[in-house]
Amino acid sequence: MSEHHSGPVETGASMDYKEHEKTYDLFIAGTKYGTVILVALMLAMAAGFFGGAGLIGGLLVWIILSVAGMFMMR
Repeated sequence: MSEHHSGPVETGASMDYKEHEKTYDLFIAGTKYGTVILVALMLAMAAGFFGGAGLIGGLLVWIILSVAGMFMMR
């Protein structure tokens, strides 16, 4: 309560838009690359469990798909 604010954001208080855009860009990048990693993981698990690739084959599939996905999403 000791701080004095000039008013709520809805009524025109100043915002740091540059910091807001930076945070939004980081969130979008994290979501995008996180989705690539999770999709590659699901495909690698399917290859390892149902395709007969085993642990090493699934790991290789995951690494290859993750690198390819990261490259394609840049």
